[in-house]
Amino acid sequence: MSETRSPREVFHALLDGITAGRFAELDALYAEDAVVETVFAPVGPRRVEGRAALRERFLAVGEHSPLELGSRDVVVRTTDDPEVVVAEWDYRARHRTTGRETTVANLQVLRARDGLIVHSRDFHDHAALADLLGTPPQPPAG
Repeated sequence: MSETRSPREVFHALLDGITAGRFAELDALYAEDAVVETVFAPVGPRRVEGRAALRERFLAVGEHSPLELGSRDVVVRTTDDPEVVVAEWDYRARHRTTGRETTVANLQVLRARDGLIVHSRDFHDHAALADLLGTPPQPPAG
């Protein structure tokens, strides 16, 4: 019997995959009925439901994203709920074409059960990302 990863370990696996650009592998970290909400999204859907839809999104990001990401200042806090962690970190985002860089603040509330993410809500600094991508900022989802 294999040992199940804690929510903190699941978060770190997700962050490692994102910063290494291994987007094609990220769906394996999610439950079949997982929900991901991005409260401040410069592009793309703000709510994605189900592992299959997440896989499509991650594959599209991996193929088409003009950004290289590098995390820093990562702080992961446990909560009173043993399935929930709150992660705060900044990441360096560099545009592959223009070479422009910025630092983006991020806050993520992640619920993991049985070693898989069942729900995640991300709060990105949408204005910084929109500026770097050259897209108009969108207001938060309502």
